[in-house]
Amino acid sequence: MKQKYEQLLLKNQLCFPLYACGRKIVSAYTPYLKPLGLTYTQYIVFMVLWEKETVNVGQLGSILHLDAGTLTPLLKNLEKKGYIIRARSKDDERVTIVSITESGNALKEKCKDIPGKITEGTKVLSEDDAKELYRLLYLFLNAE
Repeated sequence: MKQKYEQLLLKNQLCFPLYACGRKIVSAYTPYLKPLGLTYTQYIVFMVLWEKETVNVGQLGSILHLDAGTLTPLLKNLEKKGYIIRARSKDDERVTIVSITESGNALKEKCKDIPGKITEGTKVLSEDDAKELYRLLYLFLNAE
């Protein structure tokens, strides 16, 4: 049967391969993160905190393309585990500052080899193709 609306065919959607690849890559992290008690989203929060040590929730959301509704419960959970401290800004009570603790920093050592392990699993792309894909994805992500 011929599809009347070609624009509705799954094979014609840019969103689908992006979605499916995103899921595939995130699931590749699971065997490495699960033993540490981390989700992928928690892991990327740590990546920002390992780099910056302290950041406000708005900045964190902007960097990770996540909203406060996603971040708030995740940050509460990490705080309960002793990995971060959340505090109100002294300059503006509406702003929550997130700081990594010693315990949170200690996870860096346990996670340091994960990116290399994931890269090994993505050898289907040449180094040049991977760089081009990275460039194109950020071009799309940063579009206004």
